[in-house]
Amino acid sequence: MDWKSRRITALLEAALIEDKAAQDITTDLTIDPGLRATGTIVAKQSCVVAGIGCISAFLSLYGKLSTKPVGRFEVVSHPEIFDGVRVKKGQAIAVIRANAASILSTERVILNLMQRMSGIATLTNEYVAEAAKAKSPSRIQTKILDTRKTIPGLRALDKYAVSCGGGTNHRLDLQDGILIKNNHITLGGGLPAMLARALAGRKPGQIVQVEVRTPAELEQAIAGGAESILLDNMTPKEVKKAVKQVRKALPKATIETSGSVNLKTVRDYAKTGVDFISVGALTHSATAVDLSMKITANLL
Repeated sequence: MDWKSRRITALLEAALIEDKAAQDITTDLTIDPGLRATGTIVAKQSCVVAGIGCISAFLSLYGKLSTKPVGRFEVVSHPEIFDGVRVKKGQAIAVIRANAASILSTERVILNLMQRMSGIATLTNEYVAEAAKAKSPSRIQTKILDTRKTIPGLRALDKYAVSCGGGTNHRLDLQDGILIKNNHITLGGGLPAMLARALAGRKPGQIVQVEVRTPAELEQAIAGGAESILLDNMTPKEVKKAVKQVRKALPKATIETSGSVNLKTVRDYAKTGVDFISVGALTHSATAVDLSMKITANLL
């Protein structure tokens, strides 16, 4: 993750402005502006960490937004702790040494973002672990994919968190891959016509994926030469049958399934032999993990 990219910088700056971090009246009235402090971010539950890089990024941006001198800061963590690592309850994730006011004024935005990102990473890791338990007949280990069901504006961070949890990123945006879904099919004159149009008009190297919901649509996708097939809202039994059909007719095509997938069913879907399982819940339903920050004054 490039925490200094223009897009991410704008996102983090917006969070600081939203919270009026540089106009923290409580801190201004109660804390010596020259006081230095140490803030320790602690996991209050076992989780997979994501978003450590946001700490330095937030503090740097705070220094630019604040009219008060904030001085230097340092963010350190144990060499064995980095994004994608699972930590135990009570374990320290990172230590901040900085001006006390800057820590107090950025505490909430730092924790908010890290809690969400770590929640996504933790949930993703649970799905990946369950899928890995399946004895799949697929050519490769079934991979867990994310979707575009992300918080508007936070997609880059949401998808990065998925990768921290061991998941695989699917389309980042609508320009990133061709996926013919049910509404395209309805509006465009049916699956055969839409698939033919996409195959004829795509640029070199672009893969055409089509979503199918019924055996009839699957047959149309196979007949039309789809290069990737998404089996939507089918039972594991239906998916297994469809996989055999696709493997026989289109051996080079990749197969994905989505819908009706949760932690209780993901292993069954992985057993069907699909290449990918996409799970919208990774980003739209992940529960933020519980993190806290303990701040102490540096009295030396």
